[in-house]
Amino acid sequence: MISQPSDRRSFLRSFVAGSTLMPALINDLLADSNKIDPLLPKNSHFPAKAKNVIFLFMTGGVSHVDTFDPKPKLKKDVGKEIKLDHPEIENRPGYEKIFLKAPQWEFSPYGKCGTEVSTLFPHVAQCVDDIALIRSMHTDHSNHYNATLGMHTGSFAFARPSLGSWVSYGLGTANQNLPSFITIAPKQTYAGTQVYSSDFLPGAHQGTFLRPSKNPFENIVSKLPKSRQELELEALQKLNHRHLLARSGDAKAEARIKSFETAFGMQMEVPDVFDFSKETDSTHHLYGLKRGSTEGFGWQCLAARRLIERGVRFVELIDTGSSGNWDSHGNMMDHERLAKNVDQPIAGLLKDLKSRGMMEDTLVVWTTEFGRTPFNNKADAPGREHHNWAFSSWMAGAGIRPGIVHGSTDEYGVRPEKNPVHVHDFHATILHLLGLDHEKLTYRHDGRDYRLTDVYGNVVTDIIT
Repeated sequence: MISQPSDRRSFLRSFVAGSTLMPALINDLLADSNKIDPLLPKNSHFPAKAKNVIFLFMTGGVSHVDTFDPKPKLKKDVGKEIKLDHPEIENRPGYEKIFLKAPQWEFSPYGKCGTEVSTLFPHVAQCVDDIALIRSMHTDHSNHYNATLGMHTGSFAFARPSLGSWVSYGLGTANQNLPSFITIAPKQTYAGTQVYSSDFLPGAHQGTFLRPSKNPFENIVSKLPKSRQELELEALQKLNHRHLLARSGDAKAEARIKSFETAFGMQMEVPDVFDFSKETDSTHHLYGLKRGSTEGFGWQCLAARRLIERGVRFVELIDTGSSGNWDSHGNMMDHERLAKNVDQPIAGLLKDLKSRGMMEDTLVVWTTEFGRTPFNNKADAPGREHHNWAFSSWMAGAGIRPGIVHGSTDEYGVRPEKNPVHVHDFHATILHLLGLDHEKLTYRHDGRDYRLTDVYGNVVTDIIT
């Protein structure tokens, strides 16, 4: 008879067959500590407007003055020399003088609200009546790593739990057969695994990283024949039942049993999540996705909708990784290629969620780590540098006032001029929409109560209904 905890561990290891899907969760639940299931749904601090989040991250630094922040004065004064103590040009040879560089795409008003968007995003522009655009974002660093880390963790220098992990910790998940937090990206970002790391939070809250592919969850597929797996599962259930009868209320035993249930649940549910064959041709077209395709941002967006639909709490989509991204130093025209890759899929996601009534409880967030300079060392320079002083982001969906613009930058797009929004404010607002008070969502670590927003952050109430 198999009755020792070590034997149960062996069963589980065999059951998940070397899975790398959720090692942190499996290890957490196997640990001999008094734990209840860390992913059980939890009550929010106050009534939530949103139940889940789709977080769209454009890595590399999207130029605000070429996308969502029109600057006619910048276009008019192109070539004018300006004086700034900017971190990207300090003590940099060849940048002793800097000149205004004109936006390279035209802007037009869209929708009933009349929000101006550039020709880079024609599909997203059609959705502006559902969007709250923030034109006054700013952050602390102009370095990719630090800014990406800050946007995801609230910390610009040290490893900390990611936004998705904090949400998982605060709310748990509605579907115990799937991870609470999933990141889908073709490559790692500048901050690597830290963008979905749980750090000092319980490992169950770490994001599961997936690459678009034919089998994105291929490691969850059992390596045992189905008949053998069913026999082991049946035997395991009998042993666990017998074990619990002798140890009524034993949290450790219950946690171990939950680990088996979770692993098996994922094996049962995951194949259906990524089976797009049941989606209509019109849905595929909406996302700009060819039937049968298993890559591209359209695939990522449709996968996000299907995951959220099944109760996953937080899904992050990254359009590319630490190369070939929006970091357009040498050629701003590369923004055109990048925008074309994500524009229709993002708009398709918004339209699809809205048509299904899912925008009522889903928050969609679009952002980047920083903007790009409205100037360069030459007025006709083909690229732009990093610009942490100002950039644009937007939100749509649950709890968001649609069709508005919050904040503004100065006439050249150099600095926020009205209603500045720091990354900490951005995070506080996302948590608030989920019913979480950013000052109360804390975790005790090394003798200190940590939170996502550290000791900063104010909810941007003007964009909330």
